[in-house]
Amino acid sequence: MQPAAPGPPALAFRIDEGQNINSFVREGQVAAHLLLRSGGDPRILVAFPAGNSAVGLWFAHADAALTWTLVSPPRPVAMRDTQRRDLRGIEFEVEVSAQELRFRGAVLSSIRVLRDYELLAKAPPEVHVEPRINGPTITWARDRLDGKAGYWLSVEAMNGAVDTARIRTDASAMRLRVRALTGEMPLTPLPSQLTGRASDDQRARDALAFLSYQEKFLAGSWRFDTYFGRDTLISALLLAPVLEPPAMESAISSVLDRLAPNGEVAHEEDIGEFAVLRNAKEGRGKSDTPIFDYGMVDDDFLLAPLAARWLLDERGRTRAKAFLSSRGVSTRRRGELLVRNLTWVVERTRAFALDPRFGNLVGIKPGRMTGNWRDSEHGLGRGRYAFDINAALVPSALAAAARLQASGVLDDYLDETQHRALRDAKDAAATWEQRAPGLFVTTIPADRARAAITAYSREIGVGAAVAATIGDAPLSFHALSLDESGRPVPILNSDEGFRLLLTEPPPEELAQTLTSLLRPFPAGLLTEAGLLVANPALAEPALRREFTRFAYHGTVVWSWQQALLAAGLDRQLRRADLGAGLRSQLERARSDLWAAIASTRSLRTSELWSWSFAAGRYRAEPFGRPGADADESNAAQLWSTVYLGLAPPGVGPR
Repeated sequence: MQPAAPGPPALAFRIDEGQNINSFVREGQVAAHLLLRSGGDPRILVAFPAGNSAVGLWFAHADAALTWTLVSPPRPVAMRDTQRRDLRGIEFEVEVSAQELRFRGAVLSSIRVLRDYELLAKAPPEVHVEPRINGPTITWARDRLDGKAGYWLSVEAMNGAVDTARIRTDASAMRLRVRALTGEMPLTPLPSQLTGRASDDQRARDALAFLSYQEKFLAGSWRFDTYFGRDTLISALLLAPVLEPPAMESAISSVLDRLAPNGEVAHEEDIGEFAVLRNAKEGRGKSDTPIFDYGMVDDDFLLAPLAARWLLDERGRTRAKAFLSSRGVSTRRRGELLVRNLTWVVERTRAFALDPRFGNLVGIKPGRMTGNWRDSEHGLGRGRYAFDINAALVPSALAAAARLQASGVLDDYLDETQHRALRDAKDAAATWEQRAPGLFVTTIPADRARAAITAYSREIGVGAAVAATIGDAPLSFHALSLDESGRPVPILNSDEGFRLLLTEPPPEELAQTLTSLLRPFPAGLLTEAGLLVANPALAEPALRREFTRFAYHGTVVWSWQQALLAAGLDRQLRRADLGAGLRSQLERARSDLWAAIASTRSLRTSELWSWSFAAGRYRAEPFGRPGADADESNAAQLWSTVYLGLAPPGVGPR
């Protein structure tokens, strides 16, 4: 075992949340995220951006909660396997407040496999490996299923003994030395991601550095250490004011390289051993050829706004010609690939532009319950037509396509038919902008709304006094989605942030949106723990049960959704067509939102969090508690670093 070869300056940082210690390191060809889980169900897990791979060791349930102490932080190491192939990873030392740890399971494979094991306690039998004992050390090691270099996990009992069932010690606390390595191909770090205009937030900078590479940006760690189209596009859109040109072009290129032949954006990729498993299962042999998922819909309409912003921006325009003519993984020029997406956007939205009724909206794909960022099974309230896609992303994508055509930057890649189609996108955007949002409007009489909010407050155990804040006027807001019959799903939601960032709503709609969203929960979305992404107070009981503070897209706080709304408010404040009263309302909303953001600063790079309620106040709580929350949050999430591109009130524009 040797230290990893020297390379770029080391990145090392730590994020502790709830029962999790998260320690990150990136140096040379090693990038790794160590997670130590304390409590009654302890585990050690190390995730690698290389190949989206990981190794993990789960221990049997402990009656008394255990606590990990990271004695020696991770340091990069490298070794050769028995066939002289390179393995790269980390070594570290820990203490745990126990005299015995019994093994429940060790899994060495793709992060996707470990994610499933964490949720279901099952893994494909092909990845199972028996441990071997050598004195005080137990080791799990195997090749990848296609015979390539694989994975290594060893645990040395520094003050005790091991056998195949347990580790034990006579001391009051157990001390372990752990080595975790992968044989997957390392990614290439970006030398710099941010300009000098970025916010001075070291934790967000560290998280972004760990998640950004020349090949792609990673969605989040530990659970999503690979490409996600939506996450990449939203993050780049919000970070655009402060991203260095190579970083922005890396983000856009990664999306273009993974486009479907018809122009759809890839949502996710199966790579490494997960690709081997899936290819073998589907009859293609033990191949690691990547498999791309095109099941989502919202990401298809995010590429055009980002490309237009970058290529027509002062910084991007100077590089546009060279960028568009370059080639990436595909043999096609990037300009050709972009046109492929733009023409698909125009064609996919043509029906509504010609006949603006709900049946011609962009729906999620047949047979699915997910299609936008709310991609848990109940995230859209069982709706088919998502508000954010139809009222914000589609009109914005069409407008961007028309701007790109008019600018001339795509002239080398458009034939006459495509020129005409993109030129006509301007009128199509206007139709979508004027007609789609109104289909989602939900209006409820004030007395009925007050009664529902009061009952819901009692149901979830929070104060009911906020029901009075809705006044005597009917409560009006945009529904989360429409069902198959075009009926609104009456869940107040944070997706208005997309509309504020990407479009210019009429002043009366803008005023109503601000009023609805920024009332205190459970009348609105605002709490001291942050801005919630959903409020089901006005929905039927079955829907309310699916939108709790333990649900992935329930009454919880997603960090980036707060940033999205903050950026949207900034855009609306730059408008010249708003009266003094509405501008004052926007400024108040901005101030209230940033107060909520500031109150949970310690969680800012997390994927999401939940809350508790006591003494009349909401308190932020980490998401991912065993037996309660539906899943576990990432400590470093790409789109939660976007505050680096935002300026709080009084700081000035970026």
